[in-house]
Amino acid sequence: MHAQNSGRPADPLDLLEIDSLLTPDEHAVRDAVRTFCDRRVEPHIAEWFERGAVEDIRGLTKELGELGLLGMHLEGYGCAGMSAIDYGLACLELEATDSGLRSLVSVQGSLAMYAIWAFGSEEHKEEWLPRLAAGTAIGCFGLTEPDSGSDPGSMRTAARRDGDDWILDGRKMWITNGSVADVAVVWARTDDGVRGFVMPTDTPGFSAPAIKHKLSLRASVTSELVLDSVRLPGNAVLPEVRGLKGPLSCLNEARYGIAWGAMGAARSSFRAALAYAGDRVQFGRPISGFQLTQAKLTDMAIELAKGTLLAFHLGRAKDDRGLRPEQVSFGKLNNTRSALEICRTARTILGANGISLEYPVIRHANNLESILTYEGTVEMHTLMIGQALTGQAAFR
Repeated sequence: MHAQNSGRPADPLDLLEIDSLLTPDEHAVRDAVRTFCDRRVEPHIAEWFERGAVEDIRGLTKELGELGLLGMHLEGYGCAGMSAIDYGLACLELEATDSGLRSLVSVQGSLAMYAIWAFGSEEHKEEWLPRLAAGTAIGCFGLTEPDSGSDPGSMRTAARRDGDDWILDGRKMWITNGSVADVAVVWARTDDGVRGFVMPTDTPGFSAPAIKHKLSLRASVTSELVLDSVRLPGNAVLPEVRGLKGPLSCLNEARYGIAWGAMGAARSSFRAALAYAGDRVQFGRPISGFQLTQAKLTDMAIELAKGTLLAFHLGRAKDDRGLRPEQVSFGKLNNTRSALEICRTARTILGANGISLEYPVIRHANNLESILTYEGTVEMHTLMIGQALTGQAAFR
C-alpha cells in the first residue's frame, strides 16, 4: 500500500500530476517543443502581436519543419509519423506561446497536408508533402467563404470542366497562411459534388490579399483567397474523395489539436495570474492570500486540469481506436470555452496590468475569441453533441 501523503511537494501548475501519465518519449517531445518556443518565439511574440506581423515567417516555418512538427502525425513522405498524444502535446506547447503559432502548424499539417496525404494522388503526395513537412513550402486550406461558414454545403466557389482542365471561380475568407502559401487546397462545387483541388499559388488568376485590422490572431497570417478563372490541369483534383466528407474529416484532425492547444493558452494565463497574485501586495499582503483570489485561482486550476485530462483521454483514444466526430466536438467545445474563461479570470487578477502586452493574458484572451468560433462555432459543436445524444439533427 502507498502512504496517503508521499511527501512530494505540490506543483501548483500540475496538482493532479498529469505529467506522470506521459511516457519518457512523450516527455521528450513536450520538452523539445517547449524549449524551441521559449528560445525562438517567446522573446518576440508580444512585439509580433502588437505589430500584426510575424518576422521571417518562412524562416520560422523551416525551423518548425526541421524540428519535425509539420505533419508530425502523418506517415511517410518526410513526415515524422508520431502519435496523436505527441501531436497534442506539441499543440499545447505551441499555443502556450501563441495561438497564431499553433494555427500555423495546425493548418499546415492537419488541413493542407492531411488533405493531400489522405485524399491526394501519389503525384500530389510526392510533389508537396516532403516540402511541406520540411517547411520549405507553406500550405493553406480554402473552405470558408464570405457567406458560407457553418454551412459549407452552401459554398459558391465553383469548378467547371473546360476540356481536360478545370476552371475555378470564387472567394474564400479567413484563410490562415493564405498570403504566404505556396500551395492551397481549395474546395469547390462541381457537377459531381464538392471536390478538393491542389492549387499552386503562382497559378494565374489566384491572389491572396491579407486581411487587415484584426484584433485577434495578430501573430498569424490571415487572408482572403480570390479565384478569377483559375485554370488547373485535370489531375489537380483530389481523386480519393467527393462531398463534404473530405473537408470535414480534415477539420476534425485540426479540431483535435485545438482541444490541446487551448489548454496551452489557458496554462500560460493561469501561470501569469498565479505569479502576479503572489507578487502583488495590497492591504499589506500578497493578493494571493485573499479568499476571493484563491477562489479564482482554484477554479482556474480545476478547469485547466479537467481540460488537459480530456485532451489526454482523446489522444489515447485517437491512437487506440480513432475518434468519432462528436468526441472531437466535445473536446473542442469544452476546452475552448474553459480556456477563454480562464484567461478572462486571469485578467481580473492582474487588474489593469491584465490588458498590457507585458503579460500574455490579454493576447491569449483575444486569440481565443477566434479559436472559440473557428473550425466550428460553439453552436455547431453543441448541436453535433446534441445530435449524438438524441439522434436528431437540430441544425438542418
